[in-house]
Amino acid sequence: MTKEQIENLTFEAALARLEETVHLLESGNVPLDDSLSLFEEGIALVKFCNNKLDAAEQKVVKIRLTGENSAVEEAMN
Repeated sequence: MTKEQIENLTFEAALARLEETVHLLESGNVPLDDSLSLFEEGIALVKFCNNKLDAAEQKVVKIRLTGENSAVEEAMN
């Protein structure tokens, strides 16, 4: 899977492909060259998923009303 193909995936699809990649590597039935390609793809998928999670975390905010009836955004922890 190319980097461009990975970038077009949803988080869920990328995670499913990552799980599939790990399963293939753990099976031990993949030739060395293919294993290296799968490993590289797995690294790219991990980075993609981490970036998606980081972006989602930044969007999650807690809105609370202050005494002046104005909204204040607070990062969720």
